[in-house]
Amino acid sequence: MHEPSSSYLFALDIGTRSVVGLILAETNDGYHVLDIVTEEHPERSMLDGQIHNIPEVSAAIVRVKTKLESIYGPLYDVSVAAAGRSLKTVRAKETVSLEGNHFLDRSSLLHLELSAVQKAQFQLANQYRSLKDHPDYCVGYSILTYELDGEQIGSLLEQQGTSAGVEVIATFLPKVVVESLLAALNRAGLRLKALTLEPIAAINVLIPASMRRLNIALVDIGAGTSDIAITDSGTVSAYGMVPNAGDEITEAVSDQFLLDFPEAESVKRRLREETRVNAVDILGIEQTLTGSDVIEALSPAVDHLTELIREEILLLNKKAPRAVMLVGGGSMTPKLAEKLAEKLQIPAERIAVRGVDAIKNLTFAKEQDKSPEFVTPIGIAIAAKETPVEYLSVTVNDAPVRMFNVKELTAGDALLTGGFDLAELYGKPGAGITVTVNGRPTSVPGTLGTPPDVVINGKPAAIDSLLNEGDEIKIQPGQSGKDAEAAVSDLLEGELAHKLIYINDQPVTVFPAVNVNNHPAAPTRCLQDRDSLTIQTPATVQDVLALAGHSVPSEKEPVKVTLNGKSKIIDTPGADIFINDHAAPVMLNQRVQNGDRLTLKNEAGKDRPTVYDILSLDYRELKETITVTFNDEPVTLTKDRFTCYLNGERTAMDKPVFHGNRIETEENEHEPFIFQDVFAAVNIFRPDDPQLKPLISLNGQQTAFSTPINNGDQLELIWQ
Repeated sequence: MHEPSSSYLFALDIGTRSVVGLILAETNDGYHVLDIVTEEHPERSMLDGQIHNIPEVSAAIVRVKTKLESIYGPLYDVSVAAAGRSLKTVRAKETVSLEGNHFLDRSSLLHLELSAVQKAQFQLANQYRSLKDHPDYCVGYSILTYELDGEQIGSLLEQQGTSAGVEVIATFLPKVVVESLLAALNRAGLRLKALTLEPIAAINVLIPASMRRLNIALVDIGAGTSDIAITDSGTVSAYGMVPNAGDEITEAVSDQFLLDFPEAESVKRRLREETRVNAVDILGIEQTLTGSDVIEALSPAVDHLTELIREEILLLNKKAPRAVMLVGGGSMTPKLAEKLAEKLQIPAERIAVRGVDAIKNLTFAKEQDKSPEFVTPIGIAIAAKETPVEYLSVTVNDAPVRMFNVKELTAGDALLTGGFDLAELYGKPGAGITVTVNGRPTSVPGTLGTPPDVVINGKPAAIDSLLNEGDEIKIQPGQSGKDAEAAVSDLLEGELAHKLIYINDQPVTVFPAVNVNNHPAAPTRCLQDRDSLTIQTPATVQDVLALAGHSVPSEKEPVKVTLNGKSKIIDTPGADIFINDHAAPVMLNQRVQNGDRLTLKNEAGKDRPTVYDILSLDYRELKETITVTFNDEPVTLTKDRFTCYLNGERTAMDKPVFHGNRIETEENEHEPFIFQDVFAAVNIFRPDDPQLKPLISLNGQQTAFSTPINNGDQLELIWQ
C-alpha cells in the first residue's frame, strides 16, 4: 500500500470505448505517473461522447477505481474530462485593481481567471428565460490574453501596476452530457473534484504557452468524438468538435468484413502491431485479414472523417494551420495523418501523432505504453492541479446548479449561475406620479417592492447568505410595491407647509392658497399624474393677515367691509405690528416663521371699529333699554335687537372688524323684559339661614319671575 491517496491526483478519461484511470504525483520539477488502468465497456454504453447507459459506464469506473484502490488506498475525489459534444464557447474579460497590493500571487491570479470564466457563464445563462431552460455547464477555459494597466503582457504573476485584466475563452457542454457523467461518478462513489474538456487537457500538456504563438491545431480523436483546439498569437483561440471518430472507423471494418463491433475493434487494434490477423464473422466463418485489406476497407471512412476534421479546422481557424498534432486512440488509424495533410494542403511532415513521451517533465513509475490515447488522462490530472475548475453543487427550486468554487459563494451567485435575473426577483416599485409645483416638476414615487423570499435548507435566509456543498435553496419573487398616492397636503412641507401664527394671542393656522389645474383645492385633494399645482405660501406679515382674514392698513385709511351684502366704509386709526418680543414695530413685508406671535396695536390707544360701529351706520336703535329699581337701587337692562355674524361665524357687537370683513345680521323677535332679567344685572346675597324663603314683588304686589316689567317699575326681593 502506498502513501495516503489524498496526496495523489486521481483522473479519469471516460471515453466512448473505454475508461482510463490514472494516479499522478507532483514532483519538484514535474509530475510522476504512478499507475494507469484501462477498462473497456463490454457494450456500446456510450456513443459520440454521450453516456447512454449510466449503470454500465459506472460499472467500468468502479472496476478501474477498485484496481487502483487496492494499491493506493480509498479514492473519493476525481478529475474528469468531457468530450466536446455540442460544444459552445464564450469569451469574457475581468479586471481587478492592484492599488494597495504589491503583486498578484498564484492564488489571486487564479481567482481573477475564474471570475472571468464565471462572467462568461453568466453571459450564457442570461440567454435563457429560466433555470430549466439553461442547458449548459462550463467544462474548462483557456487564457486568451493577460493585461497590465491596459497593455498585453505574457504573465501577471508578481507584476506591479494599477490594474490587471484577463480575457478567457470558456467552453460549455450540454447539461445532459455533464449530468450523465456526474450520475455515473456518483453511482461509483466518487465526487467530482474538477471538470475540463478533452482538448483543453491535451493542449495544456502538449502545447505550452511558449508554443502557442504558432498557429497549431490539436485534434484529439477518441472513439466517439474528435475534439479540436486551435492556438495562435500566444493563446488558445478556438475550440470545436466533430461527432465522428474511431468508432466510425471500427464500423467500417465491421461492415466490410461482417464482424460484430467488438471483433472489428479488436481487428483494428491488432493490426497496429501485426500484419495479418484472424477474425470470425457473424456467420461463424474465420477470416484471415491483412493490413492492406483493412486499410483499403477503411479508406472511405478515413476520407469522411478527415474531411469533417478539415471543415471544422477551417471553420475555427479560417485557414489551414501551420501544423497539426494528433492524439487519442483514433489518431493511430492507418493513413489518417496523410489523408488529413492532403485535405488541408499542408506537408505531411507538418502532421504528427503525439504520445505521452512528448509531455515534458513527466516520469513513470513502471514501464508504460506511451501511446497517444494516454495523453488526455494525464492532461486531465495535470489540469486539475495547475488550472483547477472546482465546483460547488446546490439546488435552486429543486433544480441542480453547479458553480465555480472561486470564493465564498452566496445564494445570489447560485441564482445568477442558474440563469435567474436578480432584478426580476425583487418586487417592482409601484408606479410613481409626476406633478408640477409652482412650475417645477416633482416626482412622487410608489412604494418599493419587497426582496425575494430566500430559504436555505428550510431556514429563512438572504441573497447574500453563504452556501455550502449540497445546500437546498428555495426562492420566491418579492411582492411589487403600491402605486403612488398623494394628496395636496403631502406636498405642503418645508417652505410650503402651513403655519401656526398667534395674532393678538389667538392661535391661527394659516394654510397656503392652493390651486390644482387652475382651480382652488383643499389640502385633502388627491393628486393625479401630471397635475399642475400653484401654491401661494404665507411668507410675510401681510400674507398671514390676509389669509387669516385680516388686513392692516399701513396708514390711517378707511376700512371697507360689507353689511348684509352692502359695502360700508368707516375710518380706522393706523396700527403698529410687533413680532414676538421685538420692541420696534415691523413692516408688512416682514417675513414670518411658524410659531411667530403678531401683536396689532392701534395708534394712541384708539380702538379699532367694531361690529357695533358698522351697524350704527344703518340703524339708530341697536339695543332695547329700560330702567327699573331693584330694592331701591336703579338698574338698567339692555337687549340686542340683532344677532350678528362676522365672516360667517356668530359674533358679539363689540368684536373688532378689519378691512374686507363680511357682516350679516338677523333682527331678533321682540320680547318684553321679565322680572328674572334683573338678576343678570345685580348681585343677590342669600342669607345663612336655610329656613328663609325668597319673596318677590312688583310695584308693591307679590308677583312671579316670568311677569313682564316696564320702564320705571319698582322690583323688590325679601327673605322671610
